[in-house]
Amino acid sequence: MKILVIGGGGREHALAWKLKHDDGVSQVFVAPGNAGTARDPDLINLDITDKVALREWAQAQGVALTVVGPEAPLAAGVVDEFRAHGLPIFGPTKAAAQLESSKAFSKAFMQRHGIPTAKYQAFTDPALAHAYVDAEGAPIVVKADGLAAGKGVVVAMTAAEAHEAIDFMLLDNTLGVAHNEGGARVVIEEFLEGEEASFIVLCDGVNALALATSQDHKRLMDADQGPNTGGMGAYSPAPVVTPAVHERAMNEVILPTLRGMAADGIPYTGFLYAGLMITPDGRVKTLEFNCRMGDPETQPIMMRLKSNLTQVLLSATRAELDRVTLDWDPRVALGVVLAAAGYPLSPRKGDVITGLPADAADRMVFHAGTSTAGAQVQVSGGRVLCVTALAETVALAQQRAYEVVDAIHFDGMQCRRDIGYRAL
Repeated sequence: MKILVIGGGGREHALAWKLKHDDGVSQVFVAPGNAGTARDPDLINLDITDKVALREWAQAQGVALTVVGPEAPLAAGVVDEFRAHGLPIFGPTKAAAQLESSKAFSKAFMQRHGIPTAKYQAFTDPALAHAYVDAEGAPIVVKADGLAAGKGVVVAMTAAEAHEAIDFMLLDNTLGVAHNEGGARVVIEEFLEGEEASFIVLCDGVNALALATSQDHKRLMDADQGPNTGGMGAYSPAPVVTPAVHERAMNEVILPTLRGMAADGIPYTGFLYAGLMITPDGRVKTLEFNCRMGDPETQPIMMRLKSNLTQVLLSATRAELDRVTLDWDPRVALGVVLAAAGYPLSPRKGDVITGLPADAADRMVFHAGTSTAGAQVQVSGGRVLCVTALAETVALAQQRAYEVVDAIHFDGMQCRRDIGYRAL
């Protein structure tokens, strides 16, 4: 059968890489893909991004399953378009994807349905937002109400940082946020203490099936310093998600979300990513929802997944996830992101990448912001590569990943040297 993966980042490279190994899959197409998927002889890049053109192509080709990777096509309604023509597609509808595309919608939904989260207020007026920060003090969190490629969150440790973030998001739009209807808006919420974890599940509208636990590193620099990013590395499993935390996440966050969305008339299907804050006493609060798998969490998770992902996702499109169990490699997978010069605010493009290794079963370099120029691979985005390794322990997986990292070069390359430190 033919499979279509929509997207062109590291998450989509990892999904396509996993799907191509599944029994019964004859061909995997990636739209639009990147240099990594272009270099893989078992994958075919497709230079189509328009949702109607993609649907028409999938119809003509007899595509058996489409998997949506990034947030923008979901927010644009690609799932609605495919479903209207009877094509199996895994992802949430445009209405359901508001859980990610609108922070204000998401926070109001959580408040309405009793899902634990930080207290908040939403603002369109900069003066009122600034006054709220003055009243609440710092640390405080400022979030753009719109898609921002993982960069629309500022954890402000001082009031001055919060005021700057408000101006960035409401006045200057320095972060390039795709605003929702009604124009620029920010959500300002209380700062939560604890340890973050990524809790990702598959949903079929009724049932939820948890993927392997994972944890990413949001800050640009070692020891969680520097600005927030879309993620500088991740590992799976995440020891912080104990069996007790796992149970609380499912019972207090995931299942109430599925029931709440159904009650609101917008059943949720697709990947659901809950960014959780696990407090020192083991309580769970929801930082955010994403309507897709995380990036870079997808890369380690896909390297550990032994089940036939195609059949799992087809079961999800038929609301049969309650019949599915997942099989995992017991080893640790750890991924290190290599970012462009100037990332996250102004990534530089065009630098030539050298030292890329051949693919291996226990070591993969998943591409994200890359493109080809003749025989060369070049930087074309902020997060460029995710070097991912499998090993028996976190320390060994870390060592193997950094051995590959040290062989790769492009001018201005940025990476953290401490991915996985919390689990060591």
